[in-house]
Amino acid sequence: MNKKLLNILACPIDKYFPLECFELEMKKTDVVEKGVLYCKKCTRFYLVIDQIPILLPDEFRSEQDEKKFLLENQKKLPHKITNEAHPWHI
Repeated sequence: MNKKLLNILACPIDKYFPLECFELEMKKTDVVEKGVLYCKKCTRFYLVIDQIPILLPDEFRSEQDEKKFLLENQKKLPHKITNEAHPWHI
């Protein structure tokens, strides 16, 4: 995901803008290979995998896959994502 997208991406649940970005892997200085987008308003997180931001409503998300991602990256992510964010946390 090119970081320039942060200027136009909004939370699909409450339309909050701008989303916070936590980069886990970068490609160049402005492309997020793997990371998490976070909405301060509704405290939801959205994964960025293979440069693609996955901004889906809760009913279309995979709890198992997202919890696995959070566990694998727990030490690299802030507490507000791993322990407090919606729709689930670890």
